[in-house]
Amino acid sequence: MAAEGEHDEWTSMYPEFAETAKKVNAIFMVDMAHIAGLVAAGLHQNPCEYADVVTSTTHKTLRGPRGGLILCKEEYAKAIDKSVFPGNQGGPLMHIIASKAVCFGEALKPEFQQYQARIVENSAALASALVNKGVSLVSGGTDNHLMLVNLNNMNITGKDAEAALSKSGIIANKNTVPFETRSPFITSGVRLGTPACTTRGMKETEMELIADYIETAITNSENEKILSETSDKVRELCSRFPVY
Repeated sequence: MAAEGEHDEWTSMYPEFAETAKKVNAIFMVDMAHIAGLVAAGLHQNPCEYADVVTSTTHKTLRGPRGGLILCKEEYAKAIDKSVFPGNQGGPLMHIIASKAVCFGEALKPEFQQYQARIVENSAALASALVNKGVSLVSGGTDNHLMLVNLNNMNITGKDAEAALSKSGIIANKNTVPFETRSPFITSGVRLGTPACTTRGMKETEMELIADYIETAITNSENEKILSETSDKVRELCSRFPVY
């Protein structure tokens, strides 16, 4: 996490955007899909205090079923409801609705806040370990659950890095970086996050191992033997932290 003063300055974006939208008579919408769990746990500024409309998925950091939600000020509720159904939404799936209820219930518990805090701690540990291994991060570090690796100094594309990581048992997606020079289908980066491994119970020690596996895969992307050996190590690590 950033220092207290830095965090306050970083999160000032919402009131600034809200003020700008008001000046030009625009509706201010925030999609908090990635950070919803952090918001629920009080670890990230709440956009609902400033935005007219807030959208989110219920998976990702909120750790619920694959689905979504829309929060809005009362003046926009009727128009949004009409647009969602019957405009876009099909028949409601009751098991997903029930899963969302469980998800929201879990988000109210102290254990959920502890989980979100551990996500951030793990993310910082993973970012630090990667940087120490010479892996470049776009922001130099992270104060949330995500980090973006810039591969421009590692002689590999995001597409190839994604493939090498997959062969090593690590699922990540290619991603564009600032001032991208490659196609969005190729990219110069990969995006990493820590919610899933945190759910399994992994902590800082495991983040060091994961950083090692990631760096090994990226720097040996054409060595099938090393990728296979790394996959075995990843599988062994996961076996020590079962999902159920």
